[in-house]
Amino acid sequence: MADYLFRTDPYAKGCKSTVTHADEQGVRLDRTVFYPLGGGQPGDSGTMKWSGGEARIKESRKFRQPDSPGSEDVLHVLDDNAAAPPPGTEVEVLLDWDRRHKHMRMHTCLHLLSALVPFPVTGGQVGTDKSRLDFDIPGEVADKENLQTRLNKLIAENHPVQERWITDEELAARPELVKTMSVKPPVGAGRVRLLQIGESIDLQPCGGTHVQNTGEIGKVEVVKIESKGKQNRRIVVALAG
Repeated sequence: MADYLFRTDPYAKGCKSTVTHADEQGVRLDRTVFYPLGGGQPGDSGTMKWSGGEARIKESRKFRQPDSPGSEDVLHVLDDNAAAPPPGTEVEVLLDWDRRHKHMRMHTCLHLLSALVPFPVTGGQVGTDKSRLDFDIPGEVADKENLQTRLNKLIAENHPVQERWITDEELAARPELVKTMSVKPPVGAGRVRLLQIGESIDLQPCGGTHVQNTGEIGKVEVVKIESKGKQNRRIVVALAG
């Protein structure tokens, strides 16, 4: 398994690595800062450089060995027709940092939104400038302006954002921590990563990348609240600066 630097240092913008596998699907490395598509957060994009060559990484996604279901790696998908460096090549990978940082800001913002709207989450998507969460809400949602005011207040209070870890057994004993109905946290590895905002604002399983405090999100706008079904309410938020 590769060294996933995006988990230990989400602010790392690049790293030097060695190619472990390369084919028409993409390139796998022994260490990477690229977050793979998952949990509603897009995979990172960027650049791969090596002696005598360079290629765009158009996306990164999870790769699982067919004969080893428990194993997982990050696949760096290059632009069409780009020549991949062979295994053993030393490379440097660099993120499209502005894009990643917006994902971090938006992802943390969605956690705050889920704390203000205390209903099960049925779906969601992190974007660069605009993101959404869908909720299973039997009645009406609070008005857009009021929700926006409360959300920006939490952001401006500059609460710390930290990770915690609990065992699979502890998570099973606390089902209220899992807010998402469509995506279940990965279990089976013995422990699960939790994201905690402030002392008691939000605590839930998450494997994505986040900012280190809510103030870094910046001001946001609640763009719209719309019905997407009998009880499904979609709330769309956008970065306002």
